[in-house]
Amino acid sequence: MSILAIDAGTTGVTAVVVTAEGTIAARGYQEFAQHFPRAGWVEHAPEEIWQATIEATRAALAAYGGDDLRGIGITNQRETVVLWDRETLSSPRRAIVWQDRRTAEICHRMREEGHEERVAELTGLRLDPYFSGTKLSWLREHEPHTWALVESGRYAVGTVDSYLIARMTRGTWHVTDVSNACRTLLFDLTTGDWSDELCALFGVPRDALPDLVPNWGEIGVTDPRVFCGLELPIAGLAGDQQSALFGQTCFEVGESKCTYGTGSFILTNTGSELVRSDAGLLSTAAWRAPDGQITYALEGAIFVTGAAVQWLRDGLQIIGTAAETEAIAATVDDTEGVVFVPALTGLGAPHWDPHARGMIIGLTRGTTRAHIVRATLEAITFEVRDVLDTMGTVESIKVDGGASANDLLCQLQADQVGVPVERPQIVETTALGAAFLAGLGTGLWSSTDQLRETWQLERRFEPATDRARADAAHAQWIRAVERAKAWAE
Repeated sequence: MSILAIDAGTTGVTAVVVTAEGTIAARGYQEFAQHFPRAGWVEHAPEEIWQATIEATRAALAAYGGDDLRGIGITNQRETVVLWDRETLSSPRRAIVWQDRRTAEICHRMREEGHEERVAELTGLRLDPYFSGTKLSWLREHEPHTWALVESGRYAVGTVDSYLIARMTRGTWHVTDVSNACRTLLFDLTTGDWSDELCALFGVPRDALPDLVPNWGEIGVTDPRVFCGLELPIAGLAGDQQSALFGQTCFEVGESKCTYGTGSFILTNTGSELVRSDAGLLSTAAWRAPDGQITYALEGAIFVTGAAVQWLRDGLQIIGTAAETEAIAATVDDTEGVVFVPALTGLGAPHWDPHARGMIIGLTRGTTRAHIVRATLEAITFEVRDVLDTMGTVESIKVDGGASANDLLCQLQADQVGVPVERPQIVETTALGAAFLAGLGTGLWSSTDQLRETWQLERRFEPATDRARADAAHAQWIRAVERAKAWAE
């Protein structure tokens, strides 16, 4: 018996078939286009996400060849806002992506009006363009004709998970879970429900929002006429970072993971306690059980890490594939003073500056592409260290995501943070977490204890650089970050 897991990420959709032993039996992947209509704006075409989901699923099913699927788990890029017609399921405009910075002025205005403290109290978040609420406010202010159809009930509002479920079920279900809802600025972490106060503040009609469902259990059923001939229960649902926390089996208080994806996200399980941070971390819902119990987490959100490598490939065109970065960076012993601050969409935790912009500094006539590539990998490790430094003592880090397959990156990370980095045998833990949730929801696995037994260590990277050298490199990074801040104001 197996589970189909769909990971609708920022740059593409991955579909995997996960067996009862917790192994990946088959996979499919389909990339989709990134749209940048203006500087700082990032959009996705919802129809392209849907078509990528179908193609990735077809590839996984063809590679698997079995007919014993028990259910479907879905995980997704969070904070991205999608609108669609409830009847036709077509979208009136492109989705506004979590990386988009267009609402910086709305955030500034609301901060000046004195709303941030109350917003933080209710949501655990801050006023930043990263989150969904200000994107919806922007649509209300700038696209009144579209917004009128939201207010009339014709258009639904949701995150990518809600949109995909609507498409898979031909519009039968309009749902989301707490891990996605809590990233919208419209969700009250304490009550575990949408907040009328916040909906009024951001001007979003509550009726347009999805119903809230537990993270596992029967959430909906796919329609075989529109989704690859499959009639299966959608039984697991979570935003990508919470799904990775679940996939890394971080079920106990204090257990942490770092996912290297388009951005990098460090989450620590805080259990049933809603922990607040005054050091730039976000309080967030990790998951909600069918009995209603919410597990919380602290999160450090870094916007651009893997996306910086993608920029080297597509923007600068100095690498052919992301996999090349390890070999290229290893041809030099260090960056020779080159520092890359990948604030391509502003800075997230712990700096939180939407006006910061990317910067490569320290260039000389002797600088080569190898130095820039190595500086990119080092930047990722510095950004992760900035977050971990605010979290206090960490004994080790479980890593996952595509870039975690890079041995040099993992070693540089261990050197920079001074603790072991543990890489599991399966690094696609975002999709794995969705499968685990769906497996619990369908009875394929009976408990989290049973899931924990599936986690297997592939390699452990021990720190190999003295702390003085690591600290000096990090201090130089901080100098560069300060120069990159407020550049676009």
